[in-house]
Amino acid sequence: MGRLTENDCCLIWNLRTQKHWGSLRMMKEFPNKTRKRRTIDDLIKKIDTEGTTARKPGSGRPKSARTDANIKLVSDLICSQEDKPLSHKSPREIARETGISRSTVKRIVKKDLGLNQYRRKVGQQLNSDCKMKRIQRSQQLLQRFPTDRRVRSIWFTDEKTFTVATPVNTQNDRVYAQARKKRDVSSTRLIRERQHFSRNVMVSVAISKMGKSRIVVIEPGAKVNSQYYCQHVLGDGLLPDIRAICQHHTWTLQQDGAPSHTAKNTMEYLRRENISFIEPDMWPPNSPDLNPVDYAVWGALQQMVYRRRSFTTVDQLKETIVTEWTKLSQRFIDRAIDQWRRRLQCVVQQQGGHIEHFM
Repeated sequence: MGRLTENDCCLIWNLRTQKHWGSLRMMKEFPNKTRKRRTIDDLIKKIDTEGTTARKPGSGRPKSARTDANIKLVSDLICSQEDKPLSHKSPREIARETGISRSTVKRIVKKDLGLNQYRRKVGQQLNSDCKMKRIQRSQQLLQRFPTDRRVRSIWFTDEKTFTVATPVNTQNDRVYAQARKKRDVSSTRLIRERQHFSRNVMVSVAISKMGKSRIVVIEPGAKVNSQYYCQHVLGDGLLPDIRAICQHHTWTLQQDGAPSHTAKNTMEYLRRENISFIEPDMWPPNSPDLNPVDYAVWGALQQMVYRRRSFTTVDQLKETIVTEWTKLSQRFIDRAIDQWRRRLQCVVQQQGGHIEHFM
């Protein structure tokens, strides 16, 4: 038998005040409502005598754990101090330090302090010089590409390393068992083994609202310097695909600040090939939050690659990456690129600071 919910109380109030039903009639009309008749009788008596279903202020069992002193103590520990960022403590740490149970700490945080919990995000470290460059270069990019039509001609590029070992989100990696203690659970279920050094595959892609390139797989052990990047990644991989898709349309190549991208030899190569590109001194530094491949595409592709799969060889991983890349829809890519100018504007508004939590 459960307690009466707020909806139950409202229903009983209406039936009693408008139709004058008793508890027996209510139970017959609503057999699925598994409530004791005495519980309903008590509420009807309260409605008849007091004209309300609400509890009296101060009624019920006195608080023994969520006292004013404990609320103040939790309030001081759960939030970071103004002059000490990240000095807050978790409910587990507060329970260990104060002796207040963890469940009580959580109730105080939610019900008494009215605090909401947010998952922290990882972002690039930004110093004052970097923030200033992010502002200036975001403004330059907004001026160079003032409309969504102009953004359509940009080809965004990036590289990523995929490992044979499946990435694990420990927050969601749980095992349910009837055992009362962890040591009673089989190690084969509880322990996820990993290699000390997992084999990996590095790939490169280019995307735009015109289409997407094929996956370019970088040879294992290859040193991706300017010469390798120009010859194999651009010359044999991305550029032929981009040219085939764009044909006679004009387009612009985007690269981040990786050394192989900004090298003098790379700049000369792009000029010899008559390729329009975003110059290294125009692209904001430490800004994966401004590259659609970084802030959207890689995460989606990684989920697709590792979903319900495990790999034992590099070849299996390569084949899956190529297969899943073909399945990634152009509609998803378009939505990611549509955020680009809005993100640049947000960087300017935030004085070059982080924007991940606004998106």
